[in-house]
Amino acid sequence: QVHVVESGGGLMHSGGSLRLSCTPSERTFSVYAIGWFRQAPVNGREFVAAITDNGDDTYYSVSAKGRFTVSSDNAKNAAYMQMHSLKPEDTAVYYCAADFFSSLIVDTGVRYWGQGTQVTVSS
Repeated sequence: QVHVVESGGGLMHSGGSLRLSCTPSERTFSVYAIGWFRQAPVNGREFVAAITDNGDDTYYSVSAKGRFTVSSDNAKNAAYMQMHSLKPEDTAVYYCAADFFSSLIVDTGVRYWGQGTQVTVSS
């Protein structure tokens, strides 16, 4: 069983930057990719970005591309999502998840989820 913990959420002004961290409970990166998702109060869950288990490939949603960057540090067993140029519409609970890359990018059958961290962007 893989447990995933996110951290780094908070309140930011529009245009600001924030970095989220994701730490699985065990050496996950030899097996699973890491994905980031978000859910706003009135929206369904939305895929944001993902990085492969070896960190060689990434995939972004249209809304994230050019503003968000995902990375991983296998030595620290951690993944990160650096968010720049934040907008009020980025306000959501952000979730980290671990599973196969193909499952994450289509948000189907994703098995291991964190508890979420709130990101609020004020205008």
